[in-house]
Amino acid sequence: MAASNGKLSSNTSLDELIEALRCLPGVGPKSAQRITYHLLQRDRRGAERLAGALESALENLQHCIRCNNFTEADICDRCSSSRRDPGLLCIVEMPVDAISMEQTHAYQGLYYVLMGRLSPLDGIGPKELAFERLFARATDGLVTEVILATNFTNEGEATAHYLSELLRARGLKVSRIARGLPVGGELEFSDAATVAQALMERRDYG
Repeated sequence: MAASNGKLSSNTSLDELIEALRCLPGVGPKSAQRITYHLLQRDRRGAERLAGALESALENLQHCIRCNNFTEADICDRCSSSRRDPGLLCIVEMPVDAISMEQTHAYQGLYYVLMGRLSPLDGIGPKELAFERLFARATDGLVTEVILATNFTNEGEATAHYLSELLRARGLKVSRIARGLPVGGELEFSDAATVAQALMERRDYG
């Protein structure tokens, strides 16, 4: 029976799934409906795999105590690798940005993932991004240079400027990746060659 609010049914599970999918970036009401009906009608096995993978990730993944990226261990494989240069610490906004940096094959240091960027209008400040944890990591006695690789958006630039001031005050050398990336661009959507060029042309910041 059709519901008065325009929905095809009052199926609570169906409505809940559609609404839950809307939490994904770029997924609006129509897209959420299409994904829901595809999974239920065309790909039940895929739906089961997705549900299982999500449940496993929520149960097993945690933040690496050194780089703040996601890992199943206390310290991720990258941070525990003897092949990485412990003197270089590259700060990125999100895990996908670290992946973009890795794809350049131009960087062999370590990372710190902020899991966001400063955005006062959204209520995201230094406390929400746990900057004190970053400062403790950067002043561990091994780091000699911090590379700011936040995105060239207004928020990313503000984050880089804020961090540079506080990191320099702690006696650290701070550099910023060069603008091989377009203004407003994000690492996730840039090709590896462009990111590599930006990394190689980094400069002192501040």
